[in-house]
Amino acid sequence: MKFYSQDRVPVLEALQKFKTMRVVPFDVPGHKRGRGNPELTEFLGQKCLDVDVNSMKMLDNLCHPVSVIREAEQLAADAFGAAHAFFMVGGTTSAVQAMVLTACKRGDKIILPRNVHRSVINAMILCGAVPVYVNPQMDHSLGISLGMRLEEVRDAIRENPEAKAIFINNPTYYGICSNIEAIAALAHAHGMLLLADEAHGTHFYFSDRLPKAAMHVGADMSAVSMHKSGGSLTQSSLLLIGPQVHAGYVHQIINLTQTTSGSYLLMASLDISRRNLAIRGSETFDKVIDLVEYARQEINAIGDYYAYSQELINGDSIFDFDITKLSIFTRSIGLAGIEVYDILRDEYDIQTEFGDIANLLAYVSIGDRPKDIERLVSALMEIRRNYRKNQSGMLRAEYINPQVACGPQQAFYAPKCSLPLAETTGRVCSEFVMCYPPGIPILAPGELITEEILDYIRYAKKKGCSMTGPEDMDIKRLNVVEGKV
Repeated sequence: MKFYSQDRVPVLEALQKFKTMRVVPFDVPGHKRGRGNPELTEFLGQKCLDVDVNSMKMLDNLCHPVSVIREAEQLAADAFGAAHAFFMVGGTTSAVQAMVLTACKRGDKIILPRNVHRSVINAMILCGAVPVYVNPQMDHSLGISLGMRLEEVRDAIRENPEAKAIFINNPTYYGICSNIEAIAALAHAHGMLLLADEAHGTHFYFSDRLPKAAMHVGADMSAVSMHKSGGSLTQSSLLLIGPQVHAGYVHQIINLTQTTSGSYLLMASLDISRRNLAIRGSETFDKVIDLVEYARQEINAIGDYYAYSQELINGDSIFDFDITKLSIFTRSIGLAGIEVYDILRDEYDIQTEFGDIANLLAYVSIGDRPKDIERLVSALMEIRRNYRKNQSGMLRAEYINPQVACGPQQAFYAPKCSLPLAETTGRVCSEFVMCYPPGIPILAPGELITEEILDYIRYAKKKGCSMTGPEDMDIKRLNVVEGKV
């Protein structure tokens, strides 16, 4: 077994060596170490522009790594307990899409919860896979989707034994975890792959106080957002794979869509962040956990707000909970989460991750400080005092069971027409509608539009949710499939 020294940073070391050389750049990028764009250099700094370089012999090539990038990926695989790791510079979206495209071809079925990120459904549009939804349970008091119940996964497998894979969120945006170990065992017992979206689960790999990480309990592939809780630059992620997945084929799939001009700034940030987590991750995330627990206690002491945690665990649809998630129920003060989000940003200069119609998520990670938590708690206290109102008239968040009329690819590429929102009831949607973040579709291509869904869209718009997806940016019209599907 090869020994990996986790204090190594091969990409960073190669870039540092490169900076000592007198290389004359007759290649791209055209700013030529910043000389051609002084305003950009002034803004980002000379150190940054010096290493915004193209692939070359001494720096390796992301599309075909054979030296420093390959070594850095091997170190990442070792740190995360995977058979192989790929550096992804297109965000976790590209990692998620690579997983689905690896597992599925046109017409193949994939079992998954409906509360997945849009990147999963985008991948099905690309490859032609067909979703089999395990509708997540709902906490009706909090208005949040939960995890997949084990028995419902069994039912989906029983009814769709030809499915190629099961896809799971570990955790959801709100911190909810399904029984990933048992679901992985079920998948393998039926010849299916287990794919995990761990966009919000990087820290699971480095603390025994947190839920189980996918690759530690037998998952075949996992998409990990290092830039979210791991500290790397935005858009940098990892794709992890297990020993039963052919790494060469996965690499070919990645190269179908990933850029041929991989950013060395992003790759170096992955390399440095991996070292930081491998050496100091446990200690670092202990501090994050303690900080969030303090925040949770202080917020709950204000009154009306509810910052929820492990007390929600029921052993099934909430098998575990990510205690680093500062998820706060706000409807009890008469305000939607998005309303509290807006007040925090506009009046207190506090930027939280997102608000929906009932909850607020404050993302706490390795860069947060106790004084930041104090400022948030104080602001929430003032908001309750100054803005609290009666809850009457607020929409109760419910899970809307999608009615899938056809596969996402068929609907997306079908002949379509644009109709006013009010005239789309009963038609098949051919585009997305979602609040972003979190990027979970309210409507996806191939799903039937109902009056209940339209009411939800109107309410979310009224409350100020950032709505994305449709061709019509104002969401006054929707594209629907022409004729029958």
